[in-house]
Order: sequence, then structure tokens, then C-alpha cells
Amino acid sequence: MKFKQVVYSALFFICFTAVAQKKQLTLSDAVMQQFRAYAADRVDGFQWIPDSNQYSFTKNRYSEIHLGSEANSNTKVLITVKEFNELFKTELSSFFGYQWQDAKTLLLTIKNEFIAVNPHTKTLVSRTKINEAAENVSSSKNGLVFAYTKGNNLFAHIDNKEVQITDFNAEIVSGQAIARSEFGISNGIFISPDAKYIAFYQKNESEVAQYPLLDITSTPGTLNNIRYPMAGQKSEKPRVGIYSIESGKTVYVSPRGATDDYLTNFAWTPDSKAFTIAEVNRAQNAMQLNLYSAAGQFQRTLFTETDNTWVEPEHPAYFPNAKESSFIWISERDGYNNLYLYDLNGKLLRKLTQNLFPVITILGATAKEIYFTATGENGTNTLVYAVDFKGKQRLVTKDLGVHTAKLNEFTGTLFDEYSNLNTPNISQILPVKGSATKLVESPDKLKDVAIGTTEIVQLKAADGKTDLYARLIKPSNFDASKKYPVLIYVYGGPHAQMVTNSYLAGANLWMHWLAEKGYLVFTVDNRGSSNRGAAFEHVIHRNLGTNELADQLSGVAYLKSLPYVDASRLAVHGWSFGGFMTNTMLLKAPDTFKVGVAGGPVTDWAYYEIMYGERYMDTPAENPEGYKTAALRNYVKNLKGKLLLIHGTSDDVVVEQHNLDLVKNFVEAGVQIDYFPYPMHKHNVRGKDRVHLMEKVLNYVLENN
Repeated sequence: MKFKQVVYSALFFICFTAVAQKKQLTLSDAVMQQFRAYAADRVDGFQWIPDSNQYSFTKNRYSEIHLGSEANSNTKVLITVKEFNELFKTELSSFFGYQWQDAKTLLLTIKNEFIAVNPHTKTLVSRTKINEAAENVSSSKNGLVFAYTKGNNLFAHIDNKEVQITDFNAEIVSGQAIARSEFGISNGIFISPDAKYIAFYQKNESEVAQYPLLDITSTPGTLNNIRYPMAGQKSEKPRVGIYSIESGKTVYVSPRGATDDYLTNFAWTPDSKAFTIAEVNRAQNAMQLNLYSAAGQFQRTLFTETDNTWVEPEHPAYFPNAKESSFIWISERDGYNNLYLYDLNGKLLRKLTQNLFPVITILGATAKEIYFTATGENGTNTLVYAVDFKGKQRLVTKDLGVHTAKLNEFTGTLFDEYSNLNTPNISQILPVKGSATKLVESPDKLKDVAIGTTEIVQLKAADGKTDLYARLIKPSNFDASKKYPVLIYVYGGPHAQMVTNSYLAGANLWMHWLAEKGYLVFTVDNRGSSNRGAAFEHVIHRNLGTNELADQLSGVAYLKSLPYVDASRLAVHGWSFGGFMTNTMLLKAPDTFKVGVAGGPVTDWAYYEIMYGERYMDTPAENPEGYKTAALRNYVKNLKGKLLLIHGTSDDVVVEQHNLDLVKNFVEAGVQIDYFPYPMHKHNVRGKDRVHLMEKVLNYVLENN
């Protein structure tokens, strides 16, 4: 097997003598300070001011809003928190979350009070206070309509009055994300551009099984029942409600197919006269994009997509021009996410991009071009491209790395922030023509800390032809003549990419802490992980864990090819899908690994949620062999190394039943393992308790490897 090393590496030290004088990283600082004291300098709160060439950003911990212009590199203070509070008699603590409604109107939120001001003239525009119990608040573009949830019901604040839109029992939820936030769903309220309608997702969970979570904060403990749809069982039934502010009436759109089809990717047309919904069948191998009138009447199916594995729309229809009826759809139908231009009759006008790499998201559009992010040819990057309406494409960001950007749709100028393996962060203004204006170039906050090198390497997958990217971390005093144990940090599942051409290559600082203890830390993105196209990602269908394991073992083969790796001391750690992979690696390749720590692991896909699990595995009845092969209880007798299982007792994503079932089978097989619960934590352990978690994980590795 041949391996090829990608030519980029991060050099954090000059010589051993210099390293010896550097600060030693503590595990507490590695966990708690990576995104605080050690975080790269950035521009906070950047926003383009609508319909202008000006922009704003915050400074001094969001206590000041500064004003800048594309035409002038000088900036000035627009308004301060102190000044705002004195002028408008408020108790604003910071400008975090501020928004521009238009070029002259700034919107701030204080405890569910919405205050619109003109910061240039320092005058009040409007002041609206909504119910203090309001959650999931959404406001119209004109700032006159607010919609929100209280409990499971939807309300609106219109003309200084609260209107209750829904009135259902606890089994019906309105105005919140549905389908367990799959299919790109992140919210449940959609106010029309003209502020005359409020659309919302609704789910009927009456047939979804209740799942018990124990709350130990009371005496005696109490039961917290959640609705949790497991693979092959009854699912939620969705609808989309359309509330007319003028009539006060609500109409509902139900799936045109089965009642438990998925409704997702809601989008209003710019004129508010219609909307689109993607309907996906429960098998997730067919999708229809349907057009409805604003009154909820079905107009037509614009197009259908099918696939032998799965179809997963994650982006709503994007309308690049408020005066045109054409829209852009992101589709993987030809192997990679590309942009397709349609009209509202369902006619494909043009495939705008022809890339053999995936579009990630649309940033926006000017009158001439659509701007979007994509990986480019190397899957570890995120770059910005623009394409015109005839399909002529250009690369906007010339520096390789991971870019995040905001587009000024008025001028075509970008605010761009990026990092790469050797660059902590650069924040800049990129005009359509001319040179960039650098706003921030962050120093290396770790230059005085003893950490070693990070390399991105390239190797072949188990199929012998597919390229995989991996990250290898070495200690600051690395000596190629020595033999080092290795911790393999694994995720390996869909919708995640661990290895990126960003600062530290996407690594957590605790990995460098472990490296300083005399370890190598290795991660490989196997087939099935994201941002590599359909063939790369869909190979896992109906057999979760099989090709992923094979690719992880290709990573092990690469490690064994290195003369400084002690192949008898390989450890594995991962969480969630990574916990599933950790257990899979220890139980299906027991002679390879000496120790593993699996956090929040899936152990049987029959216990996991319908929306995600059935996409990749179908139902247990349709794919009994696939479920059997992936079920880890069937391999407990294989264990040879040390294994620590960890779970949050209030986990509502991967419920603790997964781990408890595995523990039960270990007990019945007479196999000793270790188990550690984190009481009342959900799917991950956050806050100060995360230091305890990482101490538990890493000490277990150090003591048993």
C-alpha cells in the first residue's frame, strides 16, 4: 500500500531549546480556553448595511458598533452601549445579535423587547414588547410582525396585540423545527416577505412512542417523557400551516403522499404569492418540490428527484432576484452538489455549475452573479466562488483554507474570514475589483505554548483508489528514532468532516495536550463523511460501520508504515457516531487496538431515530442483515482490549438504552468493561464538566495503553 503526504504542515517549534522555555498547556486550558484565550482574533458582529457600500462591526466585547465603508479604510464609532442606554432609557448589556432592518434602522432585543433606532440621528423608530415567555421569535423584515412559540403553540404580536394562532394539545407541536432537525431544518416559522402571512411547521406526535428520561434533581426522581421515533416504528406526521394576518384564518398543507412523509425546505417566493415545499417519502429515496399558492392550494410539482440510496434536500429554493420568478436549487443528482436554475413552471433553465466537487451553501446574489461556497478540488478547503446566470464561474478567494464570508448583494463585495494550517485568521474586505482591505490578521495565540506539529496526509481508502485525508499530530519534542503510542480520534459518520485545511487542521487542543504526554494523535475522514460527493458518502448505505471500519484500518496501515509508531499501543476515542466507530473498531478488529473510550455511542441502529437512521439503513424489517451486522452486542465476546463506555443520562439524541444494552450483553458474556455516566447531561458533556470528561477519557488512555 502506498501513501502520499500532502505538502502542508504546521510548524510550531524551532528547536527543543526554544520549546523547553514555552508554557506547558494544561488540560483545563486546552478544554476551556481553545475558543477563549487561545481563540484567533476576528471581527465580531460584522454586518453589511443594506443597500449601501457601508458595513458595521462591534468592538470591545460588543460594547461599541463601528462603521466602515468599502470606499474608505477608516472606521468610526457609530454608537456605544452606554450612549444607547442613556438615549433610550434601556438596560442593554451588549450589541450582540444586533440587526440592520434597512440602511437607517438598527434593531436590538432586550428581554423580548424589540427596539428599532436610527443610530445616525440617535432617534427612536419603534419599541415593541412581546410576551416574556416567547421562544423561537421571528420578526418580519419591516419589523411590524412578530411570531413566536409558547410551549407547543404558535402566537403572533401584531398591532401591539398578542394573537394565538394554534391551540392544540401536548401531542401537536407548532412553530418549531420538525423531523428532529434533519433535512437542513433549523427553525419552524416563516413570515412572508410582505408580512401578510405566517407559515409554520407543525408535527403531530400522538403516535410516536414516549421515551422515559430520569430527572434526578428532585426527591424522589421524576420522569421526563420525550417523544422519540425509533427506526421502523411510528413517526411524526407533519403539516405546514399558513396563517393569514388579514383574515385571521389558518389553512394547512399536508403531505400529498403518505401522512408520515417529510415536509421540508420551505421557501416563500419574493412576491409572497406562493411558496415551495420539498416533500420526501419516508424511505427517503424520492423527493418532490411542490409549489403552493399563498392560500395553501397545490399548484404543481416542479420536479422530482429519486436515488437508489437516498435523497436529502438540505437547502430551500433560493430566489436570487426579487423581481424574477426563477430560483436556484442545490442538488446532488449528478454526483456532487451543484446549482440548477429553474422557473416556477418547473422548467430547468440551466445547470449553472458543472463542478466535480460539492457546493456547500449559497451566500447570496448580485444582479449578475450568485456567490457560493464549495470545497474546490481539495476536499479539506472551503472556498468562495461566483457564477453568472449563463454558467460562467470564477474563484473569488485565492488563498487556500477554510473561508466564511458575507456578501454585500448591493455591490458584490465580500467580507471574508479564513484560516489555514499555518494561518490563525485573516479578516478582510474583498472587492469585485482591486486589492483586499485587511481588517484583522490574528497573531498566533499559541506561539508561546509548547505544542508540536500538525500534518495533513493523504492515503488510499480500503478500495485502493479513493483518496482519504488524515491529520497527524506530533509532540513538540518529537524524535523520529523513538516509538510512539497513538490515539486515533474518530467520528466517521455523515454530515461531519474532522480534517480541514484550517488552523490546527480542525483539531481540539486536548489532542496537543495528549501529544505532549508522548503520543501521536491521528484522525482520518473515512468514506461516508461529508463534503466529498455522493459516491464517497453513499457507499455506507444499508451497512453502517462496514466501509468505515475498512477505511479506519487503512489508516492503521498507514500508521504501521511509519517507523516511529508503536503499533502495539493503539488507542481509539470517539463520540456519538464516533462512539459507534470506537466500539466497532475494538470489537471487530480486536487484535488491532489496546484501549478505547466510546462516548454516547449508537450500539444498535434499531434504537436510533427514524429520520437519520432509516436514511442510511432503511428499516429493520427491510434490512435485517444490515442491522444485525451493525449491532455491537453481537461482538461482545471479541473484546480483548480495555473499554470505557460513557453516556449522559439525559441524552435525548442517542438515548442511554444504547450503552445499557451493550453493558448488559457484556455482563451476560462475562466480559469486563468500564462504564461512566454523566448525570443529567444530554448528548454531550459541556461547561466546566467537560474538563472532568476529558480527564476521564485521557487518563483512561494513558493508564491502559
